[in-house]
Amino acid sequence: MNEQALTGKPKIVATNPVFPETRALLEQHATLEVNPALEPWSHEEIRSRCRDAAGLLAFMTDSIDAEFLLACPNLRVIGAALKGFDNIDVQAATDAGVWLTIVPDLLTVPTAELTIGLMLSLGRNIVAGDRSIKQNGFHGWRAELYGAGLAGATVGVIGFGLVGRAIAQRLAGFECRLLAYDQSISRELEETLPPQVTLASFQDLITRSDYIVLALPLTAETRHIINSKTIEEMKAGVRIVNPARGSLVDEAAIADAIDRGHVSGYAADVFECEDWALKDRPTGIDPRLTNASAPTVFTPHIGSGVTEIRRQIELSAARSILDALAGRVPFGAVNHPVNQFRHAQSGAR
Repeated sequence: MNEQALTGKPKIVATNPVFPETRALLEQHATLEVNPALEPWSHEEIRSRCRDAAGLLAFMTDSIDAEFLLACPNLRVIGAALKGFDNIDVQAATDAGVWLTIVPDLLTVPTAELTIGLMLSLGRNIVAGDRSIKQNGFHGWRAELYGAGLAGATVGVIGFGLVGRAIAQRLAGFECRLLAYDQSISRELEETLPPQVTLASFQDLITRSDYIVLALPLTAETRHIINSKTIEEMKAGVRIVNPARGSLVDEAAIADAIDRGHVSGYAADVFECEDWALKDRPTGIDPRLTNASAPTVFTPHIGSGVTEIRRQIELSAARSILDALAGRVPFGAVNHPVNQFRHAQSGAR
């Protein structure tokens, strides 16, 4: 007997800790089961807990595929507290009659802000300077840690959707030249570009840019868009910044290029090892990139890590789950499942 039959309320599973406001909202309408620990549940643990669940509040740590959905026959909606959804099989969810919702807009500004921080930290050796003082003390100015500023630099932004445009908007005040590449940019957007942004081909952008910033989703076509071949075509001394998805870059190729001195630095908030849907992903970050002397700046996937923003992201995902369970089209839906037979059959509706 499933949870709804026992309590009269549908069961919702949250795979990570949630804000009190999220818990209060969901518990008004459902029986809620929450992971209280920072360590994510395993794929098998989530699947086990979702066997009788109608809703799933999912996070970046989760991977949902056809096998998972088959094992959770009562599931009607996955509310993802994120924007990128490459770790969830959308077609499998649609075929299973399960809504998938995302939060399309709240992550844009904090991700753009962090990107600027990564660029400045990387170019101006802020992390290296901090580490030097903490380890060695400060004994006055020395002729060391000379880096590169943004003023007068050419910055190429690959991907010019909401996040790419927000990054460009914030860079405008730094007096740098901005190039943008997006293979699907609309004519309307092209006609309204700010004067400091120039559209460029991918080839033109990577050969001219002093900084290259990635702001595009992970797909089969964009995986390893930064690889050994494209790196060789970049300017010597280029700095690469990745706040989007780890597997947009081949991290081993980045490490090779840093070793050769062709790439001056790499900053990232995301890493190949966390793209769970890719079976051949590496198990960790290349140790050459995490070496204390490496010209790298890394943050632990905190692009949207602003407290109030995270609260609003969770609440948005939670409301979408409740809408779907109430029979309404949920906000942020990326699919529209028509196969509801299994839910009618199981009595989940």
